Amino acid sequence: MAAYLQWRRFVFFDKELVKEPLSNDGAAPGATPASGSAASKFLCLPPGITVCDSGRGSLVFGDMEGQIWFLPRSLQLTGFQAYKLQVTHLYQLKQHNILASVGEDEEGINPLVKIWNLEKRDGGNPLCTRIFPAIPGTEPTVVSCLTVHENLNFMAIGFTDGSVTLNKGDITRDRHSKTQILHKGNYPVTGLAFRQAGKTTHLFVVTTENVQSYIVSGKDYPRVELDTHGCGLRCSALSDPSQDLQFIVAGDECVYLYQPDERGPCFAFEGHKLIAHWFRGYLIIVSRDRKVSPKSEFTSRDSQSSDKQILNIYDLCNKFIAYSTVFEDVVDVLAEWGSLYVLTRDGRVHALQEKDTQTKLEMLFKKNLFEMAINLAKSQHLDSDGLAQIFMQYGDHLYSKGNHDGAVQQYIRTIGKLEPSYVIRKFLDAQRIHNLTAYLQTLHRQSLANADHTTLLLNCYTKLKDSSKLEEFIKKKSESEVHFDVETAIKVLRQTGYYSHALYLAENHAHHEWYLKIQLEDIKNYQEALRYIGKLPFEQAESNMKRYGKILMHHIPEQTTQLLKGLCTDYRPSLEGRSDREAPGCRANSEEFIPIFANNPRELKAFLEHMSEVQPDSPQGIYDTLLELRLQNWAHEKDPQVKEKLHAEAISLLKSGRFCDVFDKALVLCQMHDFQDGVLYLYEQGKLFQQIMHYHMQHEQYRQVISVCERHGEQDPSLWEQALSYFARKEEDCKEYVAAVLKHIENKNLMPPLLVVQTLAHNSTATLSVIRDYLVQKLQKQSQQIAQDELRVRRYREETTLIRQEIQELKASPKIFQKTKCSICNSALELPSVHFLCGHSFHQHCFESYSESDADCPTCLPENRKVMDMIRAQEQKRDLHDQFQHQLKCSNDSFSVIADYFGRGVFNKLTLLTDPPTARLTSSLEAGLQRDLLMHSRRGT
Repeated sequence: MAAYLQWRRFVFFDKELVKEPLSNDGAAPGATPASGSAASKFLCLPPGITVCDSGRGSLVFGDMEGQIWFLPRSLQLTGFQAYKLQVTHLYQLKQHNILASVGEDEEGINPLVKIWNLEKRDGGNPLCTRIFPAIPGTEPTVVSCLTVHENLNFMAIGFTDGSVTLNKGDITRDRHSKTQILHKGNYPVTGLAFRQAGKTTHLFVVTTENVQSYIVSGKDYPRVELDTHGCGLRCSALSDPSQDLQFIVAGDECVYLYQPDERGPCFAFEGHKLIAHWFRGYLIIVSRDRKVSPKSEFTSRDSQSSDKQILNIYDLCNKFIAYSTVFEDVVDVLAEWGSLYVLTRDGRVHALQEKDTQTKLEMLFKKNLFEMAINLAKSQHLDSDGLAQIFMQYGDHLYSKGNHDGAVQQYIRTIGKLEPSYVIRKFLDAQRIHNLTAYLQTLHRQSLANADHTTLLLNCYTKLKDSSKLEEFIKKKSESEVHFDVETAIKVLRQTGYYSHALYLAENHAHHEWYLKIQLEDIKNYQEALRYIGKLPFEQAESNMKRYGKILMHHIPEQTTQLLKGLCTDYRPSLEGRSDREAPGCRANSEEFIPIFANNPRELKAFLEHMSEVQPDSPQGIYDTLLELRLQNWAHEKDPQVKEKLHAEAISLLKSGRFCDVFDKALVLCQMHDFQDGVLYLYEQGKLFQQIMHYHMQHEQYRQVISVCERHGEQDPSLWEQALSYFARKEEDCKEYVAAVLKHIENKNLMPPLLVVQTLAHNSTATLSVIRDYLVQKLQKQSQQIAQDELRVRRYREETTLIRQEIQELKASPKIFQKTKCSICNSALELPSVHFLCGHSFHQHCFESYSESDADCPTCLPENRKVMDMIRAQEQKRDLHDQFQHQLKCSNDSFSVIADYFGRGVFNKLTLLTDPPTARLTSSLEAGLQRDLLMHSRRGT
């Protein structure tokens, strides 16, 4: 039970008398009139008002004359005659423009119920859709109360004899409505109210002595006795959803709230209750201080009409009195157009306008009633920004009073709306650090903290030396429970020396770089850092080894080398000391890790050899570095046996075939380290025979010069010429080598004899005896060649003479064709036939099938064509030869002319496959021409 004497009183409503409108401009009730002499008069209702209600934009009144009056927002009062005698009860539906009334048309106790459709008219008055007697039986009784369900399917009427009738069905029509007695009792019925909960409809019935409820949506109408306390007429009401649609019964001692099946809370509001009404979450009670029995409401109302009556507006949720005032003889309290209207016996209408929420809050702020302001704001559904503003003001108030603990609790409620820096600045003092810690903790729990807030909170923990709170903050069970920036936390913990906590965060939240930084730079635990890298996924392990590999190689080279071997071949993350064999293996680019071994050649050699053995398709850089390393070791080694072994390893690596694409690089490495065997091998692989020759010449290795010429002379004949020039320049006795060279030059006909003589003329030790055999053999061969050429010339002349004789005979003598067979099909020759002077004959159809032209013999055509092609080529070459000789004589630079003709392919060999003798002759002629050109060019230079 709540004692209302402890409730604070406020003036949350403005009171004024409603005035008559100046004009039909739709002014709102209670509007302030314009200044001047034309001020409005106070609105006065007709006398004899007995009953009131409101809804659908109007205030509705019934009087003693049987008239019903409507007062709309424009305050233009209208009415019509509804009953002949008087109107006793009215009920205006809120969702339908339907009005239910009870009144009398004749003397005696015979009340009639009329249903009015206010949207339709009958002769200017609302249409009455139904009239029926209120009393269901024959015993006369007085109607005490009336209520109608908003769905128009239920209407209940209470009587002073304690009975209640229920009309079920469409209340606007007689045909669809059924009336029955729902309740009989010994006490007058003082209040009725329908309550809809889902599909269930309840009817509350209150008398002067008890309260009960019925379920009227069913068949048997089950009844529940709720209480043995009743109330007077008009002292009950139904609350809105803010109070869960509870039925309110205002007794003289207390105000009770009821659910359909039980009694709810009660409030000790003293005073004799006259009227109870519900408006927008407020309970309106009109009462007298003088104690009067509720039963007197039916008998002695007139004797009390001069008493002062108190109107209180209660806020049951927030436990305060929103407004309290005194009236003289209140007729009723109505709610419409967002305001309350109080009708008094003198015909005046008083408007109670609720103040806006901000005004009410400011009134509470002035009195420092912040808790009440918060509750009020919540009940008024103020937005979160408005609530945060109240929390902030409340926090400021408590802070100014020195209640820092209470203040920080209010500031915590502003998180998400109020800038955190506003609160943080207030608690930066060292004595208030625990309050700041509480605020920052909540800020993190709501995931609204930034990196600076995390830094500040961790600094608070460290200054307070509260390790338990620090561990509780950072050691969360899951990622969803982490409400701070992990990287920032790691930085702060590292700076403050809490390395173990920082490592915990880094490891559990996969901040691998921070974990390794702390282990390597702060704790210097290299073994643990290497173990941690071995547990990482491939990509992270690779990147971190590139970043920290040099540090690890410097301190723990063997273990680091082992990890790199695995990383570059078949890497699988190790799980608690065991590698994950089920995971697919990955391998990194081993060439990228070579710089890590800059100061560790022994480990580098082991790594490179491992990669070349286990992974033959390693990047080229692996083999290049391994070659360079082996050459360095060979060059610096003093022990002959070890040096020989290193020599063999280097040669073996060169012969592995891995340096075909990087020939130049391998050659440079061998030259840098003066590895001559490797250089010669690479020269030979690269077909650099000239360089091999020059190498042996520089070292005066005569036999090797001859050997190189013998091995590679077929591929590069100029080697023999270079050898001859080389030996010719030597002043030593090199007759043996010169003879060997001349023998090969003679066999291959590589140089003209005159050029050989000129070359050997530079050697003072070379005598004629050195080249005597060469010259004799050369002259013999040329003599033989001349004899062969002369023999061939005589034969060609004889053949030419015979051909000319044959041509002459063909021109001068007749030709007899004696062929009896076709030269193509070898069948007997038949007419028509075709004959050629060459002696071949053909069937005409065979000739037409095989001939390419009518003038050529199909049999002789291929041979004739070859001869003609050869003649044309000789004529063309003769023309080119003449032109070439002319340009050669006239030019100042003979070599450029020769180079131009070589570039145009003039000196390419012409080979006739069907005429070997002629081809040999042509070849010899061309060779002679080239020799003459070469001699001429040398003389010109």
